[in-house]
Amino acid sequence: QVRLVESGGGLVQPGGSLRLSCATSGSIFSISTMGWYRQAPGKQRELVATITTGGSTNYQDSVKGRFTISRDDAKNTVYLQMNSLKPEGKAIYYCNARHFISHWGQGTQLTVSS
Repeated sequence: QVRLVESGGGLVQPGGSLRLSCATSGSIFSISTMGWYRQAPGKQRELVATITTGGSTNYQDSVKGRFTISRDDAKNTVYLQMNSLKPEGKAIYYCNARHFISHWGQGTQLTVSS
């Protein structure tokens, strides 16, 4: 059964850094495009970054140069390194795995506040 479990969220001051992790089970990681999405209170879920099985990445314009998505195929894990965090980044961050269908994790909360 497919499971995606996010971790690494928390409280960070503006300008700080944090790394999110998403561990994937179900033997689908190696054939899936992985992604990070986020949803702020009162807002729709939006794309943050994606990475293909070949390592090609795509980022939302607002996080380019600050966030880095990566994957470790041996560990079936995708990461999101977040630097220079801004208050606007406060949201629940969700992990996604897509091959024929999409699978979602439960989300991890990021709060950026002084």
